[in-house]
Amino acid sequence: MKQIDGGITAVPGIQAAGVHAGIKKADIKDLALIVTDTPATAAGVFTKNSVTAAPVLICRQNLSSPTAQAIIINSGNANACTGELGMTNAQRTATVTAEQLNINKNLVLVSSTGVIGQQLPMDKIENGIQRAAKTLNTEGGDDAAEAIMTTDTHPKSAAVEIEIDGKPVRIGGIAKGSGMIAPNMATMLSYLTTDVKINSETLQSALTRVVDNTYNLLTVDTDRSTNDTVIILATGSAENSEIVEAKDEDYEAFCDGLQFVCTELVKMLARDGEGATKLVEVVVKSAKNRSDAEKAARAVAESPLVKTAVFANDANWGRIMMAIGKSGAEFDPYQVDVLLGDYLLVKNGMDAGYDEDKATQLFDNDPVRITIDLRAGDAEITMWTCDYSYDYIRINADYRT
Repeated sequence: MKQIDGGITAVPGIQAAGVHAGIKKADIKDLALIVTDTPATAAGVFTKNSVTAAPVLICRQNLSSPTAQAIIINSGNANACTGELGMTNAQRTATVTAEQLNINKNLVLVSSTGVIGQQLPMDKIENGIQRAAKTLNTEGGDDAAEAIMTTDTHPKSAAVEIEIDGKPVRIGGIAKGSGMIAPNMATMLSYLTTDVKINSETLQSALTRVVDNTYNLLTVDTDRSTNDTVIILATGSAENSEIVEAKDEDYEAFCDGLQFVCTELVKMLARDGEGATKLVEVVVKSAKNRSDAEKAARAVAESPLVKTAVFANDANWGRIMMAIGKSGAEFDPYQVDVLLGDYLLVKNGMDAGYDEDKATQLFDNDPVRITIDLRAGDAEITMWTCDYSYDYIRINADYRT
């Protein structure tokens, strides 16, 4: 596996663009377009929030036939809680995109991110689509990654080249997200491309599996977005033998490559959490089962008391014990060990006699890695989060002002 540059446009047959349409007040990119040269096999996972944005409903509808050729994304406006007009605007966005690309509108997927409850400025959207269509290019992945950002401080992209069936296969991805992040299916917004030859059912299986092990193990602030979307487009232009089921030998190789790209994006998202100063990795080992491992890890990763202690470099391990205790996981408190990196803080549920100054220095690392050994079974899981700083409140208090 070899990391490469280019994000989504590292994959042959992919063009992208990012332009300023005027949706945001600032003169920055706010509309992205991703296009495949020919219709691609597509798969997606979306928010389980019952308050669901119009573009998510459009994507679910269009992916009932798992083929797509374009994704149009706007930032600055979520088109959520916007009623029938919001649906009309999302459909109009797909139609205008299709007209500009001369393709069927059912091949267009739509995404939005930003403020909830406002109608899309369709005049700006339509003008932006026209500009984006004219500026599509095979090196436009970085522009697209920039255009989908909201409170992110920098764009996020990753790509790899792997070998399947003796042939080179590429996988690229971009993502956005900084706050309102606690996915239970996908993540804020993420778009993946690949040239692997794979059928739709197996592509959906791979995406769902990888999402469960990456984006679904990411949390910044416990708030699940109305617009969460992860979409993958597979052009099939690689020369590998088609992957047709999960038991195929090449399926695992593809999943490994996809998981690498998504893990890299998840780490970027967590590190760029609103107001964050550190990436935090919470590892739970020896849990009774996967469910208990995730319960314990999530309780620690989402605890405001743990996250503020990490920000302050405070080795207050009692907050970690408190969090796993409230999680609902089954374990014996007097069997638990807690490590900071490789340094033991807690032994058998009690103070391990650690050095406070050394622990403080370790909390100043990035990433901060907290390992919790429950000694209750064989399940293990890693979650990604960030610390809480003073700026988290400032950013969210000023979000609309």
